[in-house]
Amino acid sequence: MPQHKSAAKALRQSEKRRLRNRAIKTRVKTLTKRFLKSLEEGDLSKAEAYFKEAQSYIQKAASKGTLHWRTAARKISRLAQKLNAHKQTLSAQA
Repeated sequence: MPQHKSAAKALRQSEKRRLRNRAIKTRVKTLTKRFLKSLEEGDLSKAEAYFKEAQSYIQKAASKGTLHWRTAARKISRLAQKLNAHKQTLSAQA
């Protein structure tokens, strides 16, 4: 237990931040999985919409400090690579 008032406040604040960060990171994972699932199903229009949503949310998480900006950029880049690779395979088949 904290021995000082300031330590007690810091404990309360860090717990709030931990819960907020956990919720944001979980949402990023959910959006990523939704995007990848739509790619597997072959629904390109859905995949593009989910990519846009995931990209926006990842950037927002980085701007708030939950994710490091390089981590966010890496995640977005990898999703974009998968989307572009899927587009290439579809155009090659057609």
